[in-house]
Amino acid sequence: MKGATLLKCICEETRFSILEILQKNNEMSVNDLVTKLKKDQPLVSHHLRALKECGIVKTRENGKMVMYSVANKDISKLISDIVKTSEKMATICCEMPGCC
Repeated sequence: MKGATLLKCICEETRFSILEILQKNNEMSVNDLVTKLKKDQPLVSHHLRALKECGIVKTRENGKMVMYSVANKDISKLISDIVKTSEKMATICCEMPGCC
């Protein structure tokens, strides 16, 4: 997968939120994510399906439930790095006149 394609897969706000939650919680069901995100189940399922098709999340069956997790450590690190960088950029931006 090319870098731009990967970024397109994760750049949507709900998808990125899903990845942040999964990165912190290791593994969750759709219902757990729906509760955390406060979004409708069909919407969350749609985004999980897209993330799975991109190879960014993986699934594991647990009885009748499907558990979702970040596919690998590289993706997890990328999400973490993006969060850290965005926090730093917000601080830098707010230090500049007229930015915030």
